[in-house]
Amino acid sequence: TFALPVYQWEHPLKVFAEIADWCNQNILKNCTSVLFAYALGKAQRLLKGLENCDFPIAVHGSVMRFIPHYLQAGVLKKKPLLGNKDNLSKIKGRGLLIAPISTLGSPWLKKFAPFSLAGASGWMQLRGNRRRKGFDRGFVLSDHADWKDILQTVKETGASKIGATHGFTDPLVQYLNEKDYQAYSLKTNFRSEESAGEF
Repeated sequence: TFALPVYQWEHPLKVFAEIADWCNQNILKNCTSVLFAYALGKAQRLLKGLENCDFPIAVHGSVMRFIPHYLQAGVLKKKPLLGNKDNLSKIKGRGLLIAPISTLGSPWLKKFAPFSLAGASGWMQLRGNRRRKGFDRGFVLSDHADWKDILQTVKETGASKIGATHGFTDPLVQYLNEKDYQAYSLKTNFRSEESAGEF
């Protein structure tokens, strides 16, 4: 069973309004808006919050691979464009491109130039972090959940097998196993929360 990582789908309307305004300003300058976010979870949250915008939105292939699951679950109402050569003219200077931070400086991304770069993350509340990555803008949007939210999400998914990653997974895994779930820790390549940059 594929469980969607949806922690809190309430929309911080101010943040989404700021993102939309930034995109519209960039369109007036014939500049592509590029917003960096995690490919799973954060990117879909952005798509949900921006689904009523009138500019086109495209995503990197690593984001697109999860979109059918979100559409099938009814979380997303419309499918974004794939950020490829077929859709380049629809996005370049006219819309928003959502991509993982690993694409920064890539030949793929350069095809959408000129662009304005931004990050969507809880880390964006730290001004130095925006400067270090060379972003023009930073939008504060964190998906970190507290203990109660995590347990509620686990319950709502209906999943019996739970993989936990990032942060203090051992207490969560132990608790879930005591509650008759099949829980386990997932190891990632991230060395620390700071190195992950929450993207």
